[in-house]
Amino acid sequence: MSDKNLPAISKQVTELVLAGSLSHAEQAFADAADQFGDYAVAEVLGSIPPQVTALHMAGFDGAKMSLATLLVPPKAWADSLAFFAATFPDDLIEDDPERLAEQLFAHIHGVVFSTEDEERRHALLQEASATDHGCTAFAVLFSMAPKEILEVAGEIISKGPYVSGLTSADNDIVPLAIALAQASEDGWDRSLFELFPDFRHSADLADAEFSDDPDDEPKFLQRSTKELLYRLRKQVPSTRGAARAGRRSMGTGIFS
Repeated sequence: MSDKNLPAISKQVTELVLAGSLSHAEQAFADAADQFGDYAVAEVLGSIPPQVTALHMAGFDGAKMSLATLLVPPKAWADSLAFFAATFPDDLIEDDPERLAEQLFAHIHGVVFSTEDEERRHALLQEASATDHGCTAFAVLFSMAPKEILEVAGEIISKGPYVSGLTSADNDIVPLAIALAQASEDGWDRSLFELFPDFRHSADLADAEFSDDPDDEPKFLQRSTKELLYRLRKQVPSTRGAARAGRRSMGTGIFS
């Protein structure tokens, strides 16, 4: 695609998304792909503001994918993820946080597992978990299955790269958690600590007990889905600046 085409398509897509015409924006992506190839869509997604990408992709999930789901560059997706929580209504965060967490899961899972390209999957997870908002977003998902996440943490400590992902319950969050741990040790640790801030080493977490009774008080500090969603909302950056830089690494060498 020539340089003169990129600004025109980017402007067209941006205006359509901001006007709420997601189907027309998707058609513009499809037309660009037909005329210039898939790389043109990736170029557009890399050039439009991340909040526009977030607004567009928020209208799609694993069951109804956008071309952006398949072609968004990892860095562009990581940047757009910072704005995803801005689409969450305040009343739903307060009254139905699990519903929003499921929406976020559908989005992240849909992007990460949209293809069988393991290199792309790792790049997506690495870029997203290199940011504070990305780690908080993963923690939101993990908060829906804390017992399974504890089991995965234990497996990672004991088996390292040979982790099987088998837990006491079937849960779609487990493959995502393992994929994150394999792509980024630091991202896995930071997301884990977002959910369980009392723990400062995954080996300690692996030995913790988690009750099957939802009415039991946890024996250790665990942030709720609602609390994590509010934390994610606070991390939505101003459109005048970029998201905050990531914290220092707390990696534990889980796959060394």
